[in-house]
Amino acid sequence: MNDKAFIERLKNKEGAAFSQLVEDKQQLVYNTALGILQNEEDAEEVTQDVFISVYENLDSFKEEAQLSTWIYRIAINKSLDAEKKKQRQKRGGFLKRIFDKEVNEEAAHFEHPGVLLDQKENAAALFAALKKLPVTQRTAFVLQKMEGQTNKEIADIMEVNETAVESILARAKKNLRNTLSLYFEKEIRL
Repeated sequence: MNDKAFIERLKNKEGAAFSQLVEDKQQLVYNTALGILQNEEDAEEVTQDVFISVYENLDSFKEEAQLSTWIYRIAINKSLDAEKKKQRQKRGGFLKRIFDKEVNEEAAHFEHPGVLLDQKENAAALFAALKKLPVTQRTAFVLQKMEGQTNKEIADIMEVNETAVESILARAKKNLRNTLSLYFEKEIRL
């Protein structure tokens, strides 16, 4: 997948090569977006945006990193952009709710397809806690725990060194532990 001939075919906008790329990387992109956005429709939209961006920007791929690393970077950036856009819309929606009593907005409910039925409540708590993490911590955690990336791969994707990844992951785990301990203390008291 990362050989020079395949990349050259991609850069020449060869349809069959691009179709193969989409087929091979679509699940990777979707899972990454889903882990960050926690919304299936948003993840599907970002997945499409990622492949459009890949197609349009193949000429800028310098082959300094692996193709999959470059695609991960695009997927993460597009996911974070989509999340920011959604946050801006929510703030605008707040003003609309104040002035328009007719707006009926349901609370978002997220279910990750890989979570077993008996673990849905715990998974919901984890995903809620993940949303509270700073972007770099959430990104590293999603890449490691949900995508199975090594610290080296995460370092390449996030464009930091491996020591930084270890530190980011340690802070992410500490923050998650703190947030989740508060959640489970509250659940035990009920």
